[in-house]
Amino acid sequence: MPNSSPPKPRATFRFALPPSLIDVEARAPALSAYLSQALGKPAEVVVPTSYESLAKDLLGGKVDAAWAPPFVCARIEAMGVRVLVRGVRAGASTYRAALVCRADSNVTKDSLQGTTAAWSDRDSVGGYLLPMAWLREQGFDPAKLFFRQDFVGNYRSALEQVAKGAVDVTSVFAPAAKAGDTTGISEVWPGNEARFRVLAFTEEAPNDGVAVSMAMQGPLVTELEKALLAMKDTEPGAAVLKDLFHADKFEPAPRMGYRALYRVALASL
Repeated sequence: MPNSSPPKPRATFRFALPPSLIDVEARAPALSAYLSQALGKPAEVVVPTSYESLAKDLLGGKVDAAWAPPFVCARIEAMGVRVLVRGVRAGASTYRAALVCRADSNVTKDSLQGTTAAWSDRDSVGGYLLPMAWLREQGFDPAKLFFRQDFVGNYRSALEQVAKGAVDVTSVFAPAAKAGDTTGISEVWPGNEARFRVLAFTEEAPNDGVAVSMAMQGPLVTELEKALLAMKDTEPGAAVLKDLFHADKFEPAPRMGYRALYRVALASL
């Protein structure tokens, strides 16, 4: 008869990061070290090849927890996965997207017909879903609006495509409106902010969150939540928050707090 016993827990704690992050290889060891010490077991950081792979790895128990973009959180939350905490940036647990072009471009938000675009990923809220929802709210059909749309994997690659003139526009995450008219360009491609001009800001969405596998044992979930909430209180933890998560701290995520994103997702189809 087949063995129906549950799989044995891994000797290591496996934490997944999305492929859209820049310089993960250089920054991941600090997260591994922090989690290893906080959880009392070796921790490893993995980077799936896409947002879809990240969601599948979490749902399938290949990873114990993951830092997931908002739409991924919304999708897996609906399947029973718990989002444990979410990031807080500049005092806000929400963010928006900025549709941008080159600073010297003649493109405006009213002259997008026939232009070209580069997006980070189809499941990226700031890099695709929010701008798609905004365009539809303005009465545009993105499939007919753009001459070409490319998906290039992350924010920086998309910005580089715009900067060298390969495409006309892209989208990058931006702080909540109360932080002013700033964008995330300074984080993903420091020193290049002046090369771009904002065409429009979108509505806001919940920040990224840390989701945990349904196979993860209760006591370990509790320890992970404590470790993440306390990350801001130590120098190594605060450095990981800033350098890797681009956050000031984590806060407990409300149950089903990403449900509203389904409207954004439907608007992008």
